[in-house]
Amino acid sequence: MTTPDTGSIVTPPPAEAAGRSPVQALNDRARDILRHIVETYVSSGEAIGSRTLSRMDDVSLSPATIRNVMADLEDAGLLYARHTSAGRLPTDAGLRMFVDGLLEVGRLSEDERERIEAQCAANGRSVEQVLRQASQSLAGLSEQVGLVVAPQSESALQHIEFVSLGPGRALVVMVLKNGVIENRIIDVPVGMPTSALVEASNYLTARLIGKTLAEAQRAVTSELARDRAQLDALTGDLVARGLAVWSGTEGAAAGQGALIVRGQSKLLEDVTAIDDLERVRRLFSTLERKETLLRLLDLSSDAQGIRIFIGAENELFRNAGCSLIISPYKNADEMVVGAIGVIGPTRMNYARIIPMVDYTATVVGRLIG
Repeated sequence: MTTPDTGSIVTPPPAEAAGRSPVQALNDRARDILRHIVETYVSSGEAIGSRTLSRMDDVSLSPATIRNVMADLEDAGLLYARHTSAGRLPTDAGLRMFVDGLLEVGRLSEDERERIEAQCAANGRSVEQVLRQASQSLAGLSEQVGLVVAPQSESALQHIEFVSLGPGRALVVMVLKNGVIENRIIDVPVGMPTSALVEASNYLTARLIGKTLAEAQRAVTSELARDRAQLDALTGDLVARGLAVWSGTEGAAAGQGALIVRGQSKLLEDVTAIDDLERVRRLFSTLERKETLLRLLDLSSDAQGIRIFIGAENELFRNAGCSLIISPYKNADEMVVGAIGVIGPTRMNYARIIPMVDYTATVVGRLIG
């Protein structure tokens, strides 16, 4: 692949260069032009032409030379043009090459670190509340969609209690042996007597203490069907409601944890056409499916740190045209128990968001550990 002006964009592969990364195989001109095009795309979403590139302060190439290199990069599948006379945009492969070999990842400022720690701080919150706040924090800082795969607790139960909050409401208090306290407010029939709350607490305490949430749900679900006739009707209903809130965090399938998503409206701000709106709709549909959280955890569980999936190379969001930056977080035993990440358009600011996700995962792991 040669041109009269620049020669091949790929440097000759001497024997000692075997095993080089794809970006190292590009010559300096090709790397610089690819970097400028991707950076322009990330900052503005716009294509850039050879004449505009040639006028940049740190570019000392003629428009003709730049056009030749662009043509070679397009032939290599790294760039494309929306139409013949337009400037060039990076393909998913071009973005991947940029992220893997040309991206200079930024560093979080001390203020950003303090903000993440402050927003995620436990301060008496439940694990679920910490994770929800982490997702919200990432969405705000990245200006994209923040998500957290929340773990299903494997710690055994130590104490269970129903507390009246007044007419029609009760507080379910669950204390785990690892010291975590979970509170849920549930609706109850108006006028429910205190005796029903006490009976429900005693019934569950006798059967659940020492069991994990998953074990407790299986045990009591079967027993409740058999014992319901022996329980007061209100008490039986209360026990069932308690099981419902203990089966997992909001939106979870039993034993699977939950997918917490915040900042979906950020994607709508980037919509410029009907096709974009359909893309976002498909993404929202994917995030609502329960199997998505398991797939997300699988994507990150084998990784030592950040993983980046760009556009179509991520099968889970293949039809959404988005990128995913995700990192696992671990418990005190260094076991991966969940994942935290950001979803956004393929032109998201990778250099800024990667360290945000990485640091937030570290903070979350420390807090829940």
